[in-house]
Amino acid sequence: MSAERALDVVLFGATSFVGRLCAEYLARAAPAQTRIGLAGRSHERLRELQASLGARAADWPVLIADTSDERAVGELAGTARVLATTVGPYRRYGLPVVEACARAGTHYADLTGEVTFMREVIDRFDALAADSGARIVHGCGFDSIPSDLGVLMLHEAVAADDAGQLQDTTLVVRAMKGGASGGTIASLKGVLDDARADGEIARLVEDPYALSPDRDAEPSHGPERDLRGVEHDGELGLWLGPFIMGEVNTRVVRRSNALQGWAYGPSFRYREVMGFGGPLGAAQAGAIAGGVGALTAGLSLAPARAALDRVLPSPGEGPSESARARGFFRIDIHARTSSGARYLCRVAAQGDPGYKATSVMFGESSLCLALDAERLPARAGVLTPATAMGDALVQRLRHAGQTFEVTRTG
Repeated sequence: MSAERALDVVLFGATSFVGRLCAEYLARAAPAQTRIGLAGRSHERLRELQASLGARAADWPVLIADTSDERAVGELAGTARVLATTVGPYRRYGLPVVEACARAGTHYADLTGEVTFMREVIDRFDALAADSGARIVHGCGFDSIPSDLGVLMLHEAVAADDAGQLQDTTLVVRAMKGGASGGTIASLKGVLDDARADGEIARLVEDPYALSPDRDAEPSHGPERDLRGVEHDGELGLWLGPFIMGEVNTRVVRRSNALQGWAYGPSFRYREVMGFGGPLGAAQAGAIAGGVGALTAGLSLAPARAALDRVLPSPGEGPSESARARGFFRIDIHARTSSGARYLCRVAAQGDPGYKATSVMFGESSLCLALDAERLPARAGVLTPATAMGDALVQRLRHAGQTFEVTRTG
């Protein structure tokens, strides 16, 4: 990618709910010399946002583009080193943006949790982006940075200790407080609708290796189904229930492994769950399993969806500032290696996972892609946070106050 770009980062969809939070973060945290642009469909709304950001953003250019306007999107991509987009649902609006970046050699970051969109991007634009030098990076928020970087850190620690390779690896959400995003709900509806209408999409969504660059080369570990019910893990001493985002994150982590030549190990098995201890653990895990099942079923049926739409947030809606500040997450990733060693990676952050914590992850991902070229892995194409940014992003997130720590436990 040519270094001669007018801007370092363009934030597309800057006036969306999460877009505003990302703009606020960049205005607060980006180095003073960083050249940032705000992009979207409404000049008036962008100017209002710019005015709310204070003196740091006073000279940020405002750029107008709609995803249906190929020329405008192409010009937008050609303006910046990085185009960071919150415009979703991504399968509906995101493909022209990815294509423009892949053609222009512009790095791209988004917040998608749509496996179907990611797969289509891989199939259509991976080779094009690899040729142009563009890094196309999905899942640069709570989906899927804690998972992807956490497992990468475990792999690196195990390799440094010469302790074998990763085998059974389980991400356990120990505590989490936050609101559901209207955009995330809209994306979930889209995936469910597509899967119901198309058997191939339904099979793709269920495939644990849906994002693999070479599906036939993947190791066979049985079905590796995502946990849907409740089980007790005697080794961890916890009752486990499903983690709704695990059906996306696990595919991203497995893609990271494959893109690195299956470096995590031929026996690497990975899953994500919510974990509960104490006398109420079984009941709490059961409540989570029931809630996830009810939400999925409800959004799949028209009458129930209509009722849920009256209480669930719509795109552009989200929790209050005080609620976002009270949010948090704490994640433990447990790993056992081929030598029998045990490791733990702790990932945590203050702030609503899908909003405040995500705005930090997304902002730092954008800055990392734009400013840390010499520290990034030498890869291009459709990547993951771990394979596009890796340790450089871990260091940025630690500096921003988020926790990424690995210890050997046995």
